[in-house]
Amino acid sequence: MQPWMHNVPEAIIKAKESLRAQIPDLQERFARIDRYVRDEVAAVKAEQAAGGAVPTVRFADVQSGAITEAQRQQIRRRGCVVVRGVFDPQQISQWNDEIGRYIEALNYLEQSQSKAGLDKYFSTLASGAPQIFSLYWSKPQIQARQHPNLAQARAFLNRLWDSNGPQGPVFDPDRECTYADRLRRRAPGAASLGLSPHADAGSVERWCEPSFHTVYREVFFGDVLAYEPFRALGRDQTHEIPSPAVASVFRTFQGWTALSRQGPGDGTLKLVPIAKGMAWVLLRALLDDVPPDDLCGAQPGRALSASPQWHATLLEGEVSIPLVEPGDTVWWHSDTIHSVEDQHLGSGYSNVFYIGSVPYCAKNAAFLPKQAEAFLQGLSSPDFAAQNYELGFAGRASVADLSELGKRQMGLLDW
Repeated sequence: MQPWMHNVPEAIIKAKESLRAQIPDLQERFARIDRYVRDEVAAVKAEQAAGGAVPTVRFADVQSGAITEAQRQQIRRRGCVVVRGVFDPQQISQWNDEIGRYIEALNYLEQSQSKAGLDKYFSTLASGAPQIFSLYWSKPQIQARQHPNLAQARAFLNRLWDSNGPQGPVFDPDRECTYADRLRRRAPGAASLGLSPHADAGSVERWCEPSFHTVYREVFFGDVLAYEPFRALGRDQTHEIPSPAVASVFRTFQGWTALSRQGPGDGTLKLVPIAKGMAWVLLRALLDDVPPDDLCGAQPGRALSASPQWHATLLEGEVSIPLVEPGDTVWWHSDTIHSVEDQHLGSGYSNVFYIGSVPYCAKNAAFLPKQAEAFLQGLSSPDFAAQNYELGFAGRASVADLSELGKRQMGLLDW
């Protein structure tokens, strides 16, 4: 834990003073990125009206090498992509049914009543948490994470990044680390609220923690329009404030796998598909109309909220993901603003596994022993609240359920 993290309010004031002093052209710099964002919002709206602003590719084309450079560039521009047909729908159906039985066998809903409030991550977001189940070690989740098709899809996604560094590659795009995340099951007609717009992978740290200044050096100290969200340099060296549900790993993409058919109106994902949008967010917080001790509402140890009060221009570009089928996967850059629809107005369950892309690098490898121990004991994944629903449950996955690839991804075998 870095020293400044012990007094975050003071750190915010000092960070803003320091950054403002180092950015004499702040107003002009923000004006440039503001014009860019407004143009991108207009482009997103036009693309959405014409058929969809979120890029979509077929996994079969990933396998055959048929993805064009134009498609790659559009994914980098939008900061997100739907990869269709990664999993066989019949396999997905089996996993979906098995997860339902797993939740019931755990008596999860009754257990959750006594553990409510342990997960504080989304507490500052207007809508609170949807039906997210804090389960990590079911056999279907394990099988999905270690599936060779997913490994191939993630290698493709990792290669969209510039992984070069002065000491060699920042990460290996062909080696992946397991990152055990949760799952979502939303019943049809559910009126419980979703998640308001936010980004993960750091909140106040982006301004206060010097390790983030390497990641955003063009935004603060160079040509803001030259900022490259898909440059990995520095992202494996960042320091986050320790907190339940704050990822301590570097994810090239956050993601989820669709277990059911779902689309706009089904209580599912919305994105602001502007990869450089974080540059706008960072400079917005330094403008004169924001109080000296405020970063447009950013709170330590929480998701970085994007609100109409401060971020209305960017939020104009928010769109729903397209209709997805069981076995499709959705991916978004960890700086991408995203949200979950408040209501599920559809007629079927809206179910997903959260599985991101976590390439092998020193930062991610350091996380694996902690996670492997949690897996072996049946504890909650170490980046999340210690709710431990699966502790002592005989039906959870064990080492015997790991393939050789799964053991390597878990850090139980060397690559």
